[in-house]
Amino acid sequence: MINSQLFSPKSIAVIGASDNTAKPGGKILENLINGGFQNLVVVNPNTEVVQGIKAFTDIESIPETDLAILAIPAKTCLSAIKALAATGVEAFIIISAGFAELDEEGKNMEEEIVSFARERNLSILGPNCIGIVNGHYKGVFTLPVPDFNPRGVDFISSSGSVAVFTMEAGLKSGMQFSGIYSVGNAALIKIEDILEYFDYNYITGISSEVLMIYIEQISDPAKFIRHCRSLSVKGCNIVGTKSGMTGAGIRAASSHTGAMTSTEIVVNSIFRKAGVIQCDSRQEMLSVASVLFYRKPTGKNVAIITHAGGSGVMTADALEKNNMSVPEISGEKAEILLTQLYKGSSVSNPIDFLATGTAEQLSHIIDFCNNEVEYIDEIIVIFGSPGLFDVTPVYDVLSEKIDNSTKPIYPVLPSLVNTEQATQAFIRKNKLYFSDEVILAKALAKVYNNTPVFEHKKQKKLLPGEKIQAIIQQNDGKFLNPAEVGEILEFAGIRTIAEITVSNHSGLREALNNVKYPLVFKAVGPLHKSDVGGVILDINSEQEAVEAFEKIMGIENVNACLIQPMIKGMELFAGAKRDSQAGHILMFGTGGIYLEILKDVQSSLIPLESDEADYLIRKLKSYPILKGARGKQGIDTEEFRNVLIKLSRLLSIIPEISEIDINPLIAAKDHIFAVDCRIKVELK
Repeated sequence: MINSQLFSPKSIAVIGASDNTAKPGGKILENLINGGFQNLVVVNPNTEVVQGIKAFTDIESIPETDLAILAIPAKTCLSAIKALAATGVEAFIIISAGFAELDEEGKNMEEEIVSFARERNLSILGPNCIGIVNGHYKGVFTLPVPDFNPRGVDFISSSGSVAVFTMEAGLKSGMQFSGIYSVGNAALIKIEDILEYFDYNYITGISSEVLMIYIEQISDPAKFIRHCRSLSVKGCNIVGTKSGMTGAGIRAASSHTGAMTSTEIVVNSIFRKAGVIQCDSRQEMLSVASVLFYRKPTGKNVAIITHAGGSGVMTADALEKNNMSVPEISGEKAEILLTQLYKGSSVSNPIDFLATGTAEQLSHIIDFCNNEVEYIDEIIVIFGSPGLFDVTPVYDVLSEKIDNSTKPIYPVLPSLVNTEQATQAFIRKNKLYFSDEVILAKALAKVYNNTPVFEHKKQKKLLPGEKIQAIIQQNDGKFLNPAEVGEILEFAGIRTIAEITVSNHSGLREALNNVKYPLVFKAVGPLHKSDVGGVILDINSEQEAVEAFEKIMGIENVNACLIQPMIKGMELFAGAKRDSQAGHILMFGTGGIYLEILKDVQSSLIPLESDEADYLIRKLKSYPILKGARGKQGIDTEEFRNVLIKLSRLLSIIPEISEIDINPLIAAKDHIFAVDCRIKVELK
């Protein structure tokens, strides 16, 4: 779908080119010329020359061209594309607006263009986009137009305006770009397609190591995940911001898990599985990308070097709150460093060398952190100015140390007015800076704490037996009955406790002859049993059993009573909801009646393998309790992991399960049992 002519054309035709650079057709031509692109063709029926280039009055007479950029009314685009395709053009960028984003007529025009493009195997970017900037050409109608740096940041954006705003902010702080790719309406080429192209053409050590994505709709989650994971393995660090989600996503839920499986959970799960560092704003995305532009943090121990005590404290607070560490620095070598600084300085970390600190002192401190403090992993330097002296020598030293330091250094230059000239000189040395120390600290923590990309081993595809297949086929759109649920869990290898379902007194009497007290009685029918009094615990006699049975059967919509032995342990839960696009979102955590209130949960798209399951279990807030705390015995966390893996494999084998909710799982040191489970089936 993406051909080489789109990204690296040898010739470009601008359809609708103009001398008026206040119009898209004029500005895009100007940017192409200023960007140094030589082989340009312009089409304008009303003039002979446009911006010094001979103009063709009609499309049919232009020479053979690789790429056509359309800046003409939406209604004329299809006919222009057909005429250009007849001349041999195979790649198009449609700048024009007025398509699906406008009205039904525009949507129909867009669909006609897509249909024609697929018939002729054309590459079409847009419509309603700003275009492309890369090392080959500057094909946008907006400003600013960043200079090309092959080691800069690549940026793919659904929105042209977000691309522009992000570029502006990034360039201001010294960020450099390798390429900008705006997909607009993404009628044909979507962000997933550009990721695929990047993946297939990525050269480790040469291609950009940082990719930013602003995406409004994940059209193909599997493709998005596949190529992001592949790029990550090859050495590309991906930062993403997602807004919105398709209306065909999570439907109304009928289980605890389903109720919690929000759009946010789906997006989080997709990004996590893809290895994308998820951000909530343009500013955060830029800050994370800026951290990656330098180097990834190698550990959680940070040295803060500052001449502003308050800034150092705020940085330390932000780091500690986000699972990073600012370890104390002390000892004989630290005392020697202190003698090289002005009186009143501190080296305990933050290292505060006062407002009068010099470039030479900064050099000594950075060398000390590099060479004498093994447990420091990275360095933050905060240096501004009250306007009393020129900080250029300090920034020169900082630039040199960033290039030669054995540990990553992240510069915070907070004086946006007093040090403007020195800061611009710093940028010209191919450096970028952070203007806010707390934003940097949070970005640094986000990079360090990001979920790793776990390997997915190929599993042998299993098929359910005839009995399981029959259960699935007979229950489309329904919840399974307890016996059927038991069959499914047994097939999955998830242990359950013995249970008997009764619906009348004779059945109750017979059941009581075959069980041991204490018992649990549960209503069969209602969604949330506890909310309607449908769970009665610790039944210890026949009389209590009869009273409990009559109470439960008197509840509205109850059609039977489930009898189980009462076992003790910690209440956990595991479940999944099938999203129409992303597939099954598996969720797990602490369970019981407070599940939806406490929401101590983790989520993952299936498949879920051992390493990822262990990682996510450790991220539960309740993990210290699961391991055992304050004299309380913990649970078998390995068995909990095994249950989650079995559940993931079950969903892979039986994708028709639209919802499954095991709540609670009763866990102790030597067992985990599924005590209550609901399963809903929907055939695709």
